[in-house]
Amino acid sequence: MADRPRVILSGFADEAANQKTAVQQFAAFAAVGLQYYSIRFIDVGEGVKNVMKLGRSEIQKIRHLQDEYGLNVSSIGSPIGKVKLLDVEDGTKNAYIPFKKYLGNEVAKACELAHAFETKLIRGFSFYHPKGTDPKEHMPQAVDQLGQIAELCHRSDLTYGVEVEPNLVGENGYLLAEIYRQVNHPAMVLIFDAANIVVQGYTAGELLEQFQLIKPGLGWVHIKDYHNPKPVKKSGHIDEDMLANFVPCDRGDSAHESLLRELARVLPQMERKLRRRGIPGVFLDLEPHLKGGGQFGGFSGPDGMGVALRSLCRVLDYVGIDYHLRDFDDVKAARGF
Repeated sequence: MADRPRVILSGFADEAANQKTAVQQFAAFAAVGLQYYSIRFIDVGEGVKNVMKLGRSEIQKIRHLQDEYGLNVSSIGSPIGKVKLLDVEDGTKNAYIPFKKYLGNEVAKACELAHAFETKLIRGFSFYHPKGTDPKEHMPQAVDQLGQIAELCHRSDLTYGVEVEPNLVGENGYLLAEIYRQVNHPAMVLIFDAANIVVQGYTAGELLEQFQLIKPGLGWVHIKDYHNPKPVKKSGHIDEDMLANFVPCDRGDSAHESLLRELARVLPQMERKLRRRGIPGVFLDLEPHLKGGGQFGGFSGPDGMGVALRSLCRVLDYVGIDYHLRDFDDVKAARGF
């Protein structure tokens, strides 16, 4: 029998911790069997900080603790690209930072963090266009800025992943696929997140269509799902802080079974492409938001993260994708046998 396609399981560890302390995050992830995590918000004694705000001593503490718990960083869960394209007042609280300054400060810091945590991947976004405007009108500027970010990452031997999300220029798969085509840079890949599309009112069929369009640029996948209690009309701007119906991936509106079955078909070629860039494989990054979500993060708790992981494993087993959770051999290796 031919080897089955394989993924690497990961997740946003801050979602699994009630107080977001490093120890809580790492203990929860080790207990459910994960060996990778995406770092986003974390507390190592000086309060909860976004990864972009961490100092050198905090990074050292985190590195020491993650080693103790047998964890590695899959990606830097940065908010890069979640700023305004234009300095215009549009009723949102999104910040505007001149791009040259942004590139030299924030993007450069994300690259430094990726090296500090020994990961090749930086999660990011495609910039906010002014609320109420057509994102297509702003694609040339977004493409230009994303190309510059990709080039800076490329010079640092890193890869920038652009996540699909409401209210950004790349708010759906149709737009994100076009951004990828125009940027055309080896250091930029796309991140599919089903819930971020389905909350905008797209059907499972439309979601699958968008996944097919994104596949040529796909770098990794966020696992998050949503159940709309009533039909949703496609209506432009989404109030992310009002979204309250996130569910495990085996019971949402996104039809993850179909999405992951399609993913299985391209996993071998994706893995080859990623390995050439020093990335160990194709990550499925759990970001379930089972106890709440918002513009810059979400929360599932240790119990919710466990529920989300088991749900994902059931779907992976069903569609024939392999993965690894810690087993007794890992425990023996950790104790030196």
